[in-house]
Amino acid sequence: MPPLSSAALLPSAASLQHLQPAGLYDSLPNGYTHVVSVQEPVRWLFVSGQGGEDAQAQLPDSFALQARQALANVRTALAAGGASMADVTKLTVLIVDHDLPRFKQWQDSIALHWGSGEPSDPRPRFPACTLIPVSKLALPGMLIEVEAIAAVSAALPAATAQTTRQAVPA
Repeated sequence: MPPLSSAALLPSAASLQHLQPAGLYDSLPNGYTHVVSVQEPVRWLFVSGQGGEDAQAQLPDSFALQARQALANVRTALAAGGASMADVTKLTVLIVDHDLPRFKQWQDSIALHWGSGEPSDPRPRFPACTLIPVSKLALPGMLIEVEAIAAVSAALPAATAQTTRQAVPA
């Protein structure tokens, strides 16, 4: 049997299946898919919750800016592991003082990365997603935190991320 090419194993329409089951409401207008099925073999990436701070740890006051930056941080973390936003299978989103205006700003932010979610749209499909309203997060002024799980072909090597070692106090 000939070896599989790495392109054949990439998470795509062939290995990631986005399902909107009959009997559940249409989740696409809210920016998520009810079920994402992953076909093995894959390498899993688990991205810790990313807030809206930039590389200099600056946190804007605006929820919309924090939401965009949090997703940019997720994209950066995924790239370090050799993945992209198209490989995301599940998001968990924590929003401080969640309301409809913040929900609309969140939807605008995800539309920058995943498109409409409609089957005819060639851009990546929405991942599964759970949004949890919270009263506060880890840092003062932090309004959103986004955690991601991604599936990448096991045949592809992981990217080598630039890492910084920090001394642990004795």
